[in-house]
Order: sequence, then structure tokens, then C-alpha cells
Amino acid sequence: MVKGIIVLLESQNGELKRSSREAIGYAYRLSQQLDNTPVYGYLYKLEELNMDSIKANAKGLNKIFVLNSRQKHYEFKSAWEGLKHIIDSTGSTHIVSANSNFARLIAPLAAVHIQAPLISTILQDARKEDQYLLITRSVYSGKAEATVKIPVDRGIHLIMPNAVEPAEADATPEVELLDIPAPVSWKIEKVEKAEGKVPLTEAQVVVSGGRGMKGPENWYLLEELAEELGAALACSKPVTDMGWRPHSEHVGQTGLTIRPTVYFAIGISGAIQHMAGVNGSKYIIAINKDPEAPIFKYASYGIVGDLFEVVPKLTEAIRKFKKAREKS
Repeated sequence: MVKGIIVLLESQNGELKRSSREAIGYAYRLSQQLDNTPVYGYLYKLEELNMDSIKANAKGLNKIFVLNSRQKHYEFKSAWEGLKHIIDSTGSTHIVSANSNFARLIAPLAAVHIQAPLISTILQDARKEDQYLLITRSVYSGKAEATVKIPVDRGIHLIMPNAVEPAEADATPEVELLDIPAPVSWKIEKVEKAEGKVPLTEAQVVVSGGRGMKGPENWYLLEELAEELGAALACSKPVTDMGWRPHSEHVGQTGLTIRPTVYFAIGISGAIQHMAGVNGSKYIIAINKDPEAPIFKYASYGIVGDLFEVVPKLTEAIRKFKKAREKS
């Protein structure tokens, strides 16, 4: 019998990230298949939190454990000690999280601690079949999907962004504060924050640029388009290698993996290393002056043309459309 499921929660600007709400939904529906076993949240506090909002968006959890960090940034040992305390005190044998950098750091320790299989890049809710869980995940850099089978009693589940729905539950969770000190094991010298209003891994629309932008001074074209669309900004690896954009915007095999509804690939050739991070997008819109660019093989819609002519016209057309809709 499973005694508990723990969801790793992450916040931004004091609010619960959508990816964490999706993880709660996955865990809540898993709980319903496992005789309504309790579901706990674990939030490593790095900032002032809007707890009323967090509790309202965490329905599906029985309780949220909040660890008050003494650091301004993640300190691995204290984060792990907090999670270990919750695992041991609740007897939980399932851990669920967004497939985030934080989760990829801490999940292997949890897997060893509870002797559980770790499944990453999950694309759907788990399905119980006899004494096993069937889990569909992305493999081969997003080129294929695989269904794996794990024992029903334990597992570590890392969910891809925009892959599952948040929970539809009524009860609001209670909150318990934890205070578990741990020595600092390293010194953080630099923190690079993602810019923009929309978190890249959670964005429904992403505007991305490549070497075809010719330089950082031209990025205002993408910024204006993203502003009109309410989109997040991204880029290819060569762009970050040349220092045009921060590494937090790099999507691809060695960067972030995203699954937006719409992905604009502007001045991007479409190398397989880049597509590994974005081929889960529902629609890909490519703008490139080279009609033979590989990106058009992946694109739902393509525009062959000079991006410096196409993008401003596209931005203006969207602007006019929005104004017309507001008047109607």
C-alpha cells in the first residue's frame, strides 16, 4: 500500500508555477488510482510567498510543507534534508515534479533513498494496470515516445511542461513550516535569471531567434513581436555561444526542452540539436530566407523571406488585429 505522494513545488514572484500546478494534477490523479493516498507538497522557500494564492492553486494536496531557506538561492543540502525529512515522516514512496533543473538535481537522491525507479520527460498521466504503472515518456530527443512499466508501490516522476492538466479538486491544503538547517556546501558566485514576463518553460507561445538575426542589436524585432503575442523569448545555442542572449533562453538538446502551443523559429536553420528541445511544440512557424533550410521539414507553417522585412510586418499585422478586436 502506498502511504503518500510528494510533489516538489516551485514558485516565481511569490506565486506557484504552472508547471508545479500540472505536477499536482498528475499526482492527484495518480492518488485516485492508488486508493486516494495522501498527496503532500514540498516548497523550498526562496522568496516572500503569497500563501493564499499558493494554497488556492494547490488544491489536490492534503498538506504543503514549506522549508524556510536561509539562502537567497537554492542550497542543495538544505533542500535535500527537507525532502528527506518529509519522505521519512510520511512514508511516501512516490515523488512527482516538473522536469525542472531543481528536480533533476534532487530526484536522483530521492530515487536512491526510497529505492525507486526514476522516469523523466513524462508526457501523460500514469495509468494503473494490475500491480504496475504504465508511463508514457519522450525518448530520442523527442523523436519518439515510449511506454515504461514500473511497480505500483514506488517511483520518481518528472513531468514535461504543458503535458498534463492541473488538478480539479476542492479541498484547500494546510501548511506546515519546516526549519531544517544544513551547512552551506558551496558558494554561489553568479546567478543568471531568465528575463521577460512569461517563464520560458511554461509559455504557450515562444518567439525564438537564431544566427539569422545577425546580432544582438536586432533582437528588438523579436521583443516587439513577443510583446504583442504575450510570448516568451528563446534562442538557439549559437546565439548564446556568441553572447547575444543569456543562456537561460537557450532551447535545444543541451539547453531547455519546451512544449509550447506555438513556437516561432526565426532565422533558425533547424539543426537536429535545436529541434530536440522544441519538437514537442504543437505548431512550429518558421521564418527563413533559405527555402532549403531544415526547419521547414518540421514547420506547420513556413514563410520564405527576409526576416528583417517579414517580422516587422507580422508584428504590425498582429497589432492591428488586436486593436480591431478591442473595438468590436
